[in-house]
Amino acid sequence: MRTLARTVARTGVLQIDSVNVLQRAHYMPLFSRMGPYDPDLLHRAAGRAPRRLVEYWAHEAAFMPVDLWPYMRHRMARARSEAWGGPRRIFEEKPDLVAWVLDEVRERGPISARDIEGDLPRANQDNWGWNWSETKQALEFLFFGGEVSVARRNAQFERMYDVPERVLPAEVLAVPVPTDEEAHRELVRRAAVAHGVATEVCLRDYYRMRSDHTRAAIDALVEDGELEPVRIEGWARPAYLHRAARLPRRVAARALLSPFDPLVWERTRAERLFGFRYRIEIYVPEHQRVHGYYVLPFLLGEDLVARVDLKADRKNGLLLVKGSYAEPGAPEETAAELAAELDELRGWLGLDAVRVESRGDLAPALTVAVKERDRG
Repeated sequence: MRTLARTVARTGVLQIDSVNVLQRAHYMPLFSRMGPYDPDLLHRAAGRAPRRLVEYWAHEAAFMPVDLWPYMRHRMARARSEAWGGPRRIFEEKPDLVAWVLDEVRERGPISARDIEGDLPRANQDNWGWNWSETKQALEFLFFGGEVSVARRNAQFERMYDVPERVLPAEVLAVPVPTDEEAHRELVRRAAVAHGVATEVCLRDYYRMRSDHTRAAIDALVEDGELEPVRIEGWARPAYLHRAARLPRRVAARALLSPFDPLVWERTRAERLFGFRYRIEIYVPEHQRVHGYYVLPFLLGEDLVARVDLKADRKNGLLLVKGSYAEPGAPEETAAELAAELDELRGWLGLDAVRVESRGDLAPALTVAVKERDRG
C-alpha cells in the first residue's frame, strides 16, 4: 500500500475508464510502474478507511490522492457555470430534482443512480418526466460541485454516491479552502513533479486547467525557484524543469502503457519527446484502424519502441496480441523484452497463455520469442 501511495503521489492521478477489453485503465498505470500487484490494493485505497484516493474530475474522471481535494474546491465552486451540458441544464431547469437527489444521498448513501431512480415517487415521475438519465445528471452536477462524492464502485462499475463527510477523512475536509491562485500553483506543481520536464501545454493539460491560470502559476513557481525554464531539443516551446527532477545515469524501464497512461495521454508530448505518434482508435471504424482497437505503447529503456493491440480472452484463458508493430530503430531485443512483459501481464490478469496473431511487422519475431519463453 505504501508503494501504491508513492506511485500515485508521483503520477498525481489515475484516469478511470470503463473499457475492459484488456483491463480497466486505472489499474494499468500501477502495473506499469509496480509490476504485478493485487488490484484489491486499489479498491482499498479508493473505497475503505483509511481512504487514500478519491474520485473527481482531476484530468478526466480520475482517482486522485485525498489531499488534493481542497485544491479542487475552486473548481467545485464553479459548478453552476462550468459543469457541462446535461448536468448544468438539470440544475437550471429542475433544481427541485437536484435538491431531492441530494437528500436521497444524505439519507441513504452510499447509493447508485439506479437505486435512487427506483425510489422516485411515481407521481413525480409523471409530473416532471424524470427518468434515469436526469437522475444521473443531477448526481453528476452534485459530484462536479463537491456536494456528493464517490464512496466506491459496485460490481457493475457504477458509482456509489455519498456525501463527502462519509467519504473523505475529517482532516482533509477541515483544511481551509485555498485561494484560486494557491490552488492553481499546487496543481501546476504536482503536474510538474509528474512530468519532470514539461511545456506549459503539458502542465495545463494534466489537470485540465485554463491557460491564463497555468501561465500565472508557472510564473510564480519560477520566481520561487521550484521551476527552472529550460529548452527541450527539437521543441520550440519554452519548457520547465521541476527542481526535484533527477536525470538517472541509466534508464532500465520496461513497461506496457495504457492508452490513458499519463506518460502518453498528451499526444503532442509523446510525439515530440519519443518520436511516437499515438492515436487511440477505439472509436474508429474497424476497417479504418491503423494499429487496432486497444493499442498499448511499449516502453523499453527510455524509448517507446513498439505497440501492441491487446485483448484478454478470459473465456479461453488467453492474452491475445491482435497486432504488434515495431517503431523505427527499435533495438534487436525488442521482441524478447516484449514477450517477457506480455508474460508478466498474462500472469497478473490470471490468463493461461499468450497468443500472437499475424498482423503487424513485429508479429513474426514476437511469435518466436513467446514460443521460446513457453519452452523455457
